[in-house]
Amino acid sequence: MAVDSADVHPGQWPKARSPLPADPALEARVKALLAKMSVEDKVGQMIQADIKYVTPDDVREYRPGSVLAGGNSKPPGQLYPVATQWQALSDAFYRASMDTSKGRLAIPVLFGIDAVHGHNNLVGSTLFPQNSGLGATRDPALIHDIGEATAQELRASGISWTFAPTLTVPQDLRWGRSYEGYSQNPALVAQYAAAVISGLEGKPGTPTFLDAGHVIATAKHFLGDGGTFGGKDQGDARISEATLRDIHGAGYPPAINAGVQVVMVSFSSWNGVKMAGNRGLITGVLKERMGFDGIVLGDWNAHGQVPGCTNEDCAAAYNAGIDMLEAPDSWKGLYTNTLAEVKAGKIPMSRVDDAVMRILRVKMRLGTFEAGLPSANALAVKSADVVGSPAHRALARRAVRESLVLLKNSHGTLPIDPRKHILVAGDGADNISKQNGGWTLTWQGTGLTNANFPGATSIWAGLRKQVEAAGGSAELSVEGDYKQKPDAAIVVFGEDPYAEFQGDLPNLAYRPGNDRDLELIRKLHEQGVPVTAVFLTGRPLWMNREINAADAFVVAWLPGSEGEGVADVLLRKPDGQVAHDFHGKLAYAWPRNAIQVPAAPGPQGPQFPFGFGLTYADRGAAGRLPEDPGVALSSAQAGVYFTRGKPAQDFVVRLTGANGEATKATAAPAATADGSLSMSALDYKAQEDARGFAWSGPSAARAARIELVAPAPLDVDRETNGDVMLVATLKVDAAAAGDASTIGVGCGDGCSAQVSIGTELSTLPRGQWVRLGVPLKCFRDGGANMSTLDRPFEWSSKAGTRIAITDVSLSTVADLTVSCLKQAAKP
Repeated sequence: MAVDSADVHPGQWPKARSPLPADPALEARVKALLAKMSVEDKVGQMIQADIKYVTPDDVREYRPGSVLAGGNSKPPGQLYPVATQWQALSDAFYRASMDTSKGRLAIPVLFGIDAVHGHNNLVGSTLFPQNSGLGATRDPALIHDIGEATAQELRASGISWTFAPTLTVPQDLRWGRSYEGYSQNPALVAQYAAAVISGLEGKPGTPTFLDAGHVIATAKHFLGDGGTFGGKDQGDARISEATLRDIHGAGYPPAINAGVQVVMVSFSSWNGVKMAGNRGLITGVLKERMGFDGIVLGDWNAHGQVPGCTNEDCAAAYNAGIDMLEAPDSWKGLYTNTLAEVKAGKIPMSRVDDAVMRILRVKMRLGTFEAGLPSANALAVKSADVVGSPAHRALARRAVRESLVLLKNSHGTLPIDPRKHILVAGDGADNISKQNGGWTLTWQGTGLTNANFPGATSIWAGLRKQVEAAGGSAELSVEGDYKQKPDAAIVVFGEDPYAEFQGDLPNLAYRPGNDRDLELIRKLHEQGVPVTAVFLTGRPLWMNREINAADAFVVAWLPGSEGEGVADVLLRKPDGQVAHDFHGKLAYAWPRNAIQVPAAPGPQGPQFPFGFGLTYADRGAAGRLPEDPGVALSSAQAGVYFTRGKPAQDFVVRLTGANGEATKATAAPAATADGSLSMSALDYKAQEDARGFAWSGPSAARAARIELVAPAPLDVDRETNGDVMLVATLKVDAAAAGDASTIGVGCGDGCSAQVSIGTELSTLPRGQWVRLGVPLKCFRDGGANMSTLDRPFEWSSKAGTRIAITDVSLSTVADLTVSCLKQAAKP
């Protein structure tokens, strides 16, 4: 079902209004500056470029209204930047925007960043629990204070705009962004909206509003991103207007009433119409009915998904009411095309002037014209005292305590006596990256170690500190082995970090086909050790077997940098008294089985309802939970094509010889009929967990290739819009002279794209395992249809090449990334 503006009924939506008092002087100032601006100046203000693809010189020439730092974008040459490095980059962009040479107007550029659980792009910052955990606290005052602390650390780094809060109301937890939502309950999201915005921006009508200690907030993603069919990121919300309004729109009126200055439009669609082109909702509802007078911002190249548009050309999005398009790597083409469309009247000048006035209004409210260099901000000057300050870390630790939800506590297993010998096990115990999740130093939150988090505390470190202070002893063992039998065990495990579509799931089963964590809990329990399971997760998942196996089960969500908050609640005082009781209540219903979606209760009701959460006062053992998942548990994982030396479930390895004949390699050893390519079993970290490939025959022969064939066409088109790569973990033993090796993908008969990797192979050390990545956008730009991949990985080489491969998957982390400026010729 498709909709257009006529299908939206703004009069049925709630009214809202900006709480800011009328300011005729500011409005006159906006109009006066607008009158001086050329059409080129105006179009520049309507574009946002990413710092990876724009320079201060570009800002000086094109005058974009803002720049952003995407999830993997950092100051040049800095993988994990500190505050002063962010300040220096922000200063450089600011200076460029204020350059008045050649008759230019001085209009300060805004700098935005995704600070979604603290300033999560800054080394040494305070990282708060992700939003799904904060929803469990039921504490709006805490949410306000977290917003305020985040604003201070942002200002300390020279940045004055965050793309937060996320006001989504997730209804299907298969969605990979569920943890960015506070709750499935619209009333709770609405309550939090005003609290966090007030914390970030200050209170409207008072001197604190957008002062030097506060930042611009962004309500996102307007609208319905949490209601897409099947929980698919950037998908289609096939719901009624009433559901869209009452559930998914609940947070926006309180956000506007609290003075939010930016609203970001969603990637997703409503009943088949992309939000970035929905004039009825953007203009009719948000701007006119709700009276929003700030900036309406597009998401990362989302305008390119509007029918008839591309990333570099989308008059429809501007005409729908978006004021500023986020065009990270496409900004220059967008500028050129938009300028031509404005001059041709395809985008009315009245629409342009409305957009630019909104942008200037927000900049003036923030005081950017008078503020001077970002590094001169009082908080930036003393950044060492602000970033990760004791007060902020104490606040984050309190948030951890309040967010913990107790699902089971049989036989009074908790609280644990810290004077005993305690084993701490599981791969999440001493893993600060895992306890933070995605959007942490990198987009996906992957590729990090504890050393990347100075000042942070792992759950293990917090437990050990308190146990040893009480006179007990603590032992860490990821696998659960021990030197001395423990009196109690705490097993910390859960989801690995992910962000956006990388976290989408086919069902709610936890690690289908991988029972490692379950077996660890069972092993310790069978040895007579009381086991407390601490689950790190962005969302409820079906794990009745793990809950049954443990004596106590605690949901710690993604708690952030202050892992000691877990110890505060799990351990009693040395005198036997409770130090801190459990406070958290589920903000999402917990599924009864792996297919109970959406989050709303089904016919049988959820396993644990919205609002459930035990305290130490609750007595009685929980009954055994049913262990039928409702779906076959398999090892299939989205984005994994080859793992531990074997094709993913239902995938096939196919070897195609130099003569063009193909052979299915169902077991090793295997070879093509002409002998040009052979496969053998090799050991990497375990027995036969890799495959070796050797090319032989005449050196001038046609290349032979490895193909991973999918059981059904794969759609990874959305993954091309960002930094997702096709990554192979491999070892190069030899490369043919003048190697013409390529990595490619196939998309049906006559459809493929390849990228040359000969240069990269020549630089790789021989005999060493590395991760080699090719950005998916390379294959898209090379002509592949990324929505119909039947061969998501191909490797082509000639005689003399010898490699080994253990894993092939989609990832954002690689040791060496292939440049795709030059596409290989298609065979």
